[in-house]
Order: sequence, then C-alpha cells, then structure tokens
Amino acid sequence: MAEEAKKEVAVAPPAPEPAKDIAEEKALVVAEDGEKPAAIEGSHGRDAFLERVATEKRISLIKAWEENEKAKAENKTAKLLADITSWENSKAAQLEAEHKKLQEQLERKKAEYVEKLKNATAAVHKAAEEKRAAAEARRGEEIVAAEEAATKYRAKGEAPKKLFASLSRG
Repeated sequence: MAEEAKKEVAVAPPAPEPAKDIAEEKALVVAEDGEKPAAIEGSHGRDAFLERVATEKRISLIKAWEENEKAKAENKTAKLLADITSWENSKAAQLEAEHKKLQEQLERKKAEYVEKLKNATAAVHKAAEEKRAAAEARRGEEIVAAEEAATKYRAKGEAPKKLFASLSRG
C-alpha cells in the first residue's frame, strides 16, 4: 500500500493553463472539430497546428469582412434605387400635373377662341341684317322718289329726260 500511496502522491494535478484569447479558443475549437491532427509531434507539430488555426482564423475574419462589405453595398444600392424610384415618381407626378394644367389652359383658350368666333359670326350676321335693312330702306326711298317724280311728270305732262336714254338715241 505504500507504493500505491507514493503513486498517488507523485501524480499531481496539472497546472492551470495561461488565459487565452476567447477568439483563439473558438478558432481552436472550430479547427479541432473540423480537423483533428492524428498525432501532434512535439513543439513543431503544435506550432504548425497553431499556424494553421491562425490562418483559418484570418481567412474566416476576411470572409466575414467581405460578407459585411457586400451587405453594406447591397443595402446602399437598395436605398439608392428606392431614392431614384421616389424621385422618378415625384417628377412624373409633377409633369403630369403640369400637363393637366396646360391641357386645362388649352381647353380654356379653345373655349375663348370658339366664343370669339361665335361673336364674330354674330357680328357678321348683325352687319348683314343691318345692310339688308339699309338696302330695303333705300329701295323704299327710291320707290317713293320714283312715284313722286312720276306724279310730277304726269302733272306737267312731260316725259322724263333720262328715261330709256339708250332707246331714244337709236
């Protein structure tokens, strides 16, 4: 039993390891899970393993950075496209409003022009009626004058001098 006690005393618990970086531990755990070295041979094998873990960590960090940059670029582009669409819709609405305004102005001017043409037609019609009335009045005056002249010639018993001037010559 003494020998067994010596063996128990001789075997001491291992000393605690120095604190490692949490990221290194995670990288080591990932590397150990993914790829377990068959046999680590001394410090050279351990250094090679640690170098490989550091390389994988660097590659992982680069990949995460790359994905982050791509996501930022995608988000920036999506925002820019949304802004462009918003600008396009705003400009289209402005142009549509301007088009509608111009259309209304054209309709108003067209109505004014049609009204002017109707007024001009009415003025022409009124002038024509006035000219007809004046012509009828002059005809009536000429008839009355001719009747008075005829009465005067009858009373004197003479024939008019200008009557059938072309016939009296021949």
